[in-house]
Amino acid sequence: MGVKNLWDILESCKKTLPLHYLQNKRVCVDLSCWMVQLHCVNKSYCAMKDKLYLKGLFHRLRALIALNCRLIFVADGSIPAIKLSTYRRRLNPGKEATLDDENPQKVAPVRRNMGSEFSCMIKEAKVLGTALGIPCLDGIEEAEAQCALLNSESLCDGCFTSDSDAFLFGARTVYRDICLGEGGYVVCYEMDDIERKLGFGRNSLITLAILLGSDYSQGVRGFGPESACQIVKSIGDSAILQRIASEGFSISKKAIGSKKQGRNCAGLDSDGNKSNLQRDYLFLQVIDAYLKPKCHSADSDAVHRVLALYPFRRSQLHQICALYFDWPPEKTDEYILPKIAERDLRRFANLRSTSSGLGVHHALNEMPVKCPMSGIIKQRKHQGRDYFEVSWENIDGLKQSTVPADLVQSACPETIMEFEQKRDQEKKPNSRRSRPKKVETRADMKEIDQKLEKLLLEIEQKNTPMHNAVSLGGSVLEETCTGTKSKSNSGRSQERNNGESSMSGFYSTASSDSTAEIIDLTSPAPPVRAIGVSPCQDMKCTDVIELSESENDMSPEHTVKARELRLFISSIRDEIY
Repeated sequence: MGVKNLWDILESCKKTLPLHYLQNKRVCVDLSCWMVQLHCVNKSYCAMKDKLYLKGLFHRLRALIALNCRLIFVADGSIPAIKLSTYRRRLNPGKEATLDDENPQKVAPVRRNMGSEFSCMIKEAKVLGTALGIPCLDGIEEAEAQCALLNSESLCDGCFTSDSDAFLFGARTVYRDICLGEGGYVVCYEMDDIERKLGFGRNSLITLAILLGSDYSQGVRGFGPESACQIVKSIGDSAILQRIASEGFSISKKAIGSKKQGRNCAGLDSDGNKSNLQRDYLFLQVIDAYLKPKCHSADSDAVHRVLALYPFRRSQLHQICALYFDWPPEKTDEYILPKIAERDLRRFANLRSTSSGLGVHHALNEMPVKCPMSGIIKQRKHQGRDYFEVSWENIDGLKQSTVPADLVQSACPETIMEFEQKRDQEKKPNSRRSRPKKVETRADMKEIDQKLEKLLLEIEQKNTPMHNAVSLGGSVLEETCTGTKSKSNSGRSQERNNGESSMSGFYSTASSDSTAEIIDLTSPAPPVRAIGVSPCQDMKCTDVIELSESENDMSPEHTVKARELRLFISSIRDEIY
């Protein structure tokens, strides 16, 4: 519980930080508080049977492991004598505390029941943490007091606890709650913010515990959060404890008496002077309990042991998950190995950053510790964030996984440069190959188009009279003339000497003599002559050629085939161009 209403008083100092804030930090964990939180989520018998609280702890740990957040479990030790009255009230809510119960001199610290259900949950959490490389420090008494000591001695960066009295034990940074998943965060309170915004130091918070009530006292009747804060602020942090030590219970009487302006305060003094003396003595005991808690000292062997790095024990984790969760080894590896690899990469990135800060700049292959990542496979994007799918070296059971791109950039930017260069080189050859292919294909298709056109002309020449062949739009004439000219230019004179005549020769003559001869397209058609007639017999008297615009002279079958061939050639042109 901690101090009554203290979290409400500190509300203005609460900060919600992204989960990434815990990266590369060492944090102590009040293990009892975590197990209470996880157990309260599911209180049914099924939850206990299925170990849902332990599964929740496993997933919380793997998320923090991936951030290279080094955790130290701290477990409660014996129950302090000054807390026994509170402990009994929690076990028996209807029982009122007596003065004897509130006198810590008459009792001694009590060992906790290690056979209780909650103690068994703590043991399971310790075993799971050990397999994941998380050490556990068994406190002498209060776990939050041990966490606060480690934090105040700068042996850790903060402590996880929901007990607000951690500040009274000297903690500087307290993480009250944690949320995982996308957009995960931690709820954080800093003592610097409390001192700056509220003006409360450690002494002031101890006084609030005395007035409002805590695990060590029931408080003073008649004080609420506002009145308690007013009296503490009016006296000041530096003098408040000395005033309580010298004046004791009378300081509260004066404060309340001045506030009520002489109203009856007999309720505060109902037990008489003896009761007041006992209460004053209890105040001193509470102050001493917060200022001098029973803990392992910072230079003790127990503290030194938990500050060391502990290895991840894969085979042991397989056994634990199979026993508690009924998971096969493959499922356990799927959950934890990518997080272990990401943690190792963060440690490597932290080493490079520290070296650079000291002025030592090593190349990737010159680092004293080898980078666990061997290369980048591909680039990915998840919910707006950039990631890389990377391959790993020397991580048994894991070949590749996905990690944030900014982590790879901080750990090994050289690998990103190599990946980008390789990707650019792979893109360039592809573009060079593709362009010539398109040009060659177009050239080939043009050649095919020309051959198909010639084939069509040859078919029409063989199956139609000459005037119908000419009526195809002039393409035959142009083709033939071109062919004849090329033949004459190449020196083919043997055909002319042998007296062989062809339509090609005829059109060549007509084309070359176009300035003297006129082709009348409206004159009557001459008699049909065979293509192979000698020019001596017929060409001398043929000055006019009629071009018929009708295809009626062609056979129906030929007309259909010619039309189909033209459509085919047209479709090929459309696909090419």
